[in-house]
Amino acid sequence: MFENIYYRKKVLVTGHTGFKGSWLVCWLLKLGAEVIGFSKDIPTNPSMFRELDLQSKITHYLKDVRDLSALIEVIKAERPDFVFHLAAQPIVSLSYLNPLETISSNVMGTANILEALRISNHKCTAIIITSDKAYDNIEQIWGYKENDFMGGKDIYSGSKGAAELIIKSYFNSFFNKDSCNVKLGIGRAGNVIGGGDWAKDRIVVDCMLAWSEGKSVEIRSPNSTRPWQHVLEPLSGYLKLGMTLYKNDTLNGESFNFGPKSEQNRTVQELIEDLSKLWAPMVTETFNITENIPFHEASLLKLNCDKALAYLKWQSSLQYQETIRFTGEWYFNFYRNNIDILEFTMNQIQEYEEIFKKNLF
Repeated sequence: MFENIYYRKKVLVTGHTGFKGSWLVCWLLKLGAEVIGFSKDIPTNPSMFRELDLQSKITHYLKDVRDLSALIEVIKAERPDFVFHLAAQPIVSLSYLNPLETISSNVMGTANILEALRISNHKCTAIIITSDKAYDNIEQIWGYKENDFMGGKDIYSGSKGAAELIIKSYFNSFFNKDSCNVKLGIGRAGNVIGGGDWAKDRIVVDCMLAWSEGKSVEIRSPNSTRPWQHVLEPLSGYLKLGMTLYKNDTLNGESFNFGPKSEQNRTVQELIEDLSKLWAPMVTETFNITENIPFHEASLLKLNCDKALAYLKWQSSLQYQETIRFTGEWYFNFYRNNIDILEFTMNQIQEYEEIFKKNLF
């Protein structure tokens, strides 16, 4: 799927202890990469990173991306072939409680990784991950393209839009030069679901925590539509972008959207009803609707991914029901069945690879 590009390569993943980071670490290990992780902490309890004992399988640095000296030191020592920058404050609700923490993590953290790479200037392919929320969301019915305006009505979205401006200015000032050995790509993706997420204020997480204890979950905005996407979908895009950029200089500095097909759109209520089927015998009332909406939530935000299809030969591969199955079965096996959850995770990655190859045009 990735032409053995990552085999025996050193790959630095910032934010490797988080939900997406843990899945990316697993996939890179499966691909034979030598993984180096850089995160300030293990952000949740439970934690996929801990449950899969990933610390024992990689080089693990507990350091903050806002610490430029630490980043420079690690990149100088490790000289990674690839960098995937995922480290961020990812929770919208927390951005209201602590806006400066969000801005410093998402803006200065991004600036620091770029600065450390500029100083090192060794041969490296760096993929910087931002978010679909970097776009100025006017809730248009068509998907946002890579050249649409950046913006944000809330601190989290604004921090991602600001990070995009920093990336663009660093690229044009330093990385878009013959003397620079670092190639740069930008990945934008929306909310993702999948097993192993325990972050705050995420609907699937709230459901699984409640249902595992036989309780009902409170939901807000049941009619809000989201383009539900399994975590492996954007990760496959990031890895495809890294592979393609490694082989081809023409994509240097380009940004790409990674999102699901439009038929993946479902309401929050539909998602919960579909996810709850595994748990229905054990939970009498799976959800109830609350009027408490403590912060602004966009009702519509989707991406146009034609550019990724054209240049990377990437497209979303899982059907909606497969996304539900992958997510539901991971949590159900974690909470209800005594199985090797690392092996189960690797098997899901293998199944995803097979589905992706079948869908390849």
